[in-house]
Amino acid sequence: MTVMDVTIHQTFLPPDDPRLRSDHDRPSHPGNQDRGDTMSMATRTDTQPPAQHAGDSHDLIRVHGARVNNLKDVSVEIPKRRLTVFTGVSGSGKSSLVFGTIAAESQRLINETYSAFVQGFMPTLTRPDVDVLEGLTTAILVDQQRMGADARSTVGTATDANAMLRILFSRLGQPHIGSPQAFSFNVASISGAGAVTFERGGETVKERRSFSITGGMCPRCEGRGTVTDIDLTQLFDDSKSLAGGAITVPGYKGGGWNSRLYIESGFVDPDKPIRRYTKKEMHDFLRHDPVRMKIAGINMTYEGLIPRIQRSMLSKDKEAMQPHVREFVDRAVTFAACPECGGTRLSEAARSSRIKGTSIAEACTMQISDLAEWVHGLDEPSVVPLLVALGETLDSFVEIGLGYLSLDRPSGTLSGGEAQRVKMIGHLGSSLTDVTYVFDEPTIGLHPHDIQRMNDLLLRLRDKGNTVLVVEHKPEAIEIADHVIDLGPGAGTAGGEVVYEGTVDGLRASGTKTGRHLDDRASLKPSVRTPSDVLEVRGASTHNLQDVDVDIPLGALVVVTGVAGSGKSSLIHGSVSGRDGVVSVGQSPIRGSRRSNPATYTGLLEPIRKAFAKANGVTPALFSANSEGACPNCNGTGVIYTDLAMMAGVTTVCEECEGKRFGASVLDYHLGGRDISGVLAMAVTQAQEFFGAGEARTPAAHAILGRLADVGLGYLSLGQPLTTLSGGERQRLRLATQMAANGSIYVLDEPTAGLHLADVEQLLDRLDRLVDSGKSVIVIEHHQAVMAHADWIIDLGPGAGHDGGQIVFEGTPADIVAARSTLTGEHLAAYVGT
Repeated sequence: MTVMDVTIHQTFLPPDDPRLRSDHDRPSHPGNQDRGDTMSMATRTDTQPPAQHAGDSHDLIRVHGARVNNLKDVSVEIPKRRLTVFTGVSGSGKSSLVFGTIAAESQRLINETYSAFVQGFMPTLTRPDVDVLEGLTTAILVDQQRMGADARSTVGTATDANAMLRILFSRLGQPHIGSPQAFSFNVASISGAGAVTFERGGETVKERRSFSITGGMCPRCEGRGTVTDIDLTQLFDDSKSLAGGAITVPGYKGGGWNSRLYIESGFVDPDKPIRRYTKKEMHDFLRHDPVRMKIAGINMTYEGLIPRIQRSMLSKDKEAMQPHVREFVDRAVTFAACPECGGTRLSEAARSSRIKGTSIAEACTMQISDLAEWVHGLDEPSVVPLLVALGETLDSFVEIGLGYLSLDRPSGTLSGGEAQRVKMIGHLGSSLTDVTYVFDEPTIGLHPHDIQRMNDLLLRLRDKGNTVLVVEHKPEAIEIADHVIDLGPGAGTAGGEVVYEGTVDGLRASGTKTGRHLDDRASLKPSVRTPSDVLEVRGASTHNLQDVDVDIPLGALVVVTGVAGSGKSSLIHGSVSGRDGVVSVGQSPIRGSRRSNPATYTGLLEPIRKAFAKANGVTPALFSANSEGACPNCNGTGVIYTDLAMMAGVTTVCEECEGKRFGASVLDYHLGGRDISGVLAMAVTQAQEFFGAGEARTPAAHAILGRLADVGLGYLSLGQPLTTLSGGERQRLRLATQMAANGSIYVLDEPTAGLHLADVEQLLDRLDRLVDSGKSVIVIEHHQAVMAHADWIIDLGPGAGHDGGQIVFEGTPADIVAARSTLTGEHLAAYVGT
């Protein structure tokens, strides 16, 4: 019997037979057919279909009745060992389904396999709101969360590269200085001696013992690589007393605990101007050693203002600070490379040990692609396994497009896309199979030239027998999917439904918003704006920039582009962002608890509270759930949380306020016929109409709401917790907030991150209106639609790291397409179809 005969017999299986569903309903891809099926088809001679092993029937992840966040009883079947892409407008429920439901439940079930004792030390995860979840495998999340922004965290410490490099130098470095910790900038050298008393043979014995630890930490900068000099005039006004508000540090004003600590310490006279302090009083105020004391009956630790600020603010990475704190640090503190270690963080002994003339400090400052070549060039039989492992790790950096980084690069300075790719490195060489990898927009921060490389990595993970789930907006990444799940039709309450499930070709014909825009291609503008002036940049040499001179047109939409690592951010943030009149909107994530919401983050709640207070003749603090207006039962959270130790905590809606967060008396006050909880429940578009006219007319609130609507967030509820917003929603919320700043030049760093294809057009319209109002807009971007819409393009390259850092093109989009002289020009020409 031929193979065709068997195939014909198989097609007569009942349509609901699981064998049919597992083999035919799941998409296939070349080179990955089930080997067992192929062999059975080629060798069987009877007409009966082969019996399926029970273990082979679990080839689908089944989700039934998911209701996390805005999901509306979503039910889907996701094929295993395939690449499934989740699409839909920002806020449609993609992350809620993939991360909040599937990945969250997988992690929770894995945690439950540990003993109760171990679970007590692990984060407690609640079960997602879903009826049925079947077929789950171990989930590995590779998201866009920034890596640890601690000042001591680097690319090398965040991966295994630094650890392996330290072992290498401890074995081969000459002169030999000690164990691997002698090369660690996180371990200080310490020694001590003293008497030790212990029992031996029924007698008490006292012996003298000594110990020493050789670490690699630079003693001057304590392993941070930088030293600080503090301007005391920015810490306090010496013409005032402490009681009169002399301290000007953020968080030390207004009679809070920080200021009370110094006022009530007893070390200084709180009513005496600081300039009249004695030498001892000034020392106690600024440099006193930590000491425990009671302030207003509460145990607190008093220490001098300078060490307190150094510990609470300067020990953190600047990128992780809140904007107002970062502004203070920029004003009050000067950061400079440590003069003793030259910014390498390492002690003199660690820098003195070398392998073939190279110290570990020099190895860490090398571009990773160069370091990989150096490691491959070492011929040392005694450490071959270590050299192989280190070489493979460094090669993974290069392969994933991060060869331009160095191991000493602070991890807090990595973009979201770079951080995500660094997290991928540990998984590329893994021998694990049948694992579910979950990616959140892995193409963010990638030039079109680099996206194909990322696609190849995703396909390689799939072809090892893993299930790959990707949340994505880029058409180039959607194209490689075996299976597509499109959510929508809108965002927020208008989304949360599966509007399409199937192949990419089926998505194109589906008529959904994603399907209609999948093949959208922007066209070049028929005419470009004439610049009103230019912004001169001369001799830019930040990071890999090679003494760059460039004139950036003003009064126009300028796009700065180039491959990842070519120097775009170094040029703009290093030479433009700090200037007067420049408003910079970066990629740093929005931080906030479940008490934070769009109204509090944007400052919208302030004019709303004042409007309520004025209309009712009461204090504005009543209309804050974090202040006087909070429900006394739930303290303004709207829920009661019961901690069950290692088991998932139970959250119940507060019975007293019914989840409204405010006390009953506060809800008796109205504005325009609504109480404060009713206003916070409104969507942005509803609130825009509400505060635009009539009794509730509030121009300040209306202006903020207009900006939120402009960036496509008209569907968001004013009181929706920030913790429930998607990455794209947070990016646009930040953009809307920064649009209020007073400035003549706006710098936007990848504003299309997290935006659906249909939303990019709305963003471009907003940028056009900004330029037409007399502003200058500079966009760091890879999206071809933004490039095509620009008035002027500045392209950096030609490569990344030390192969980049040069201006390879300046001109209009039409010029770069016509020239096709750069990678950007080639990809943009292909995109616009010329």
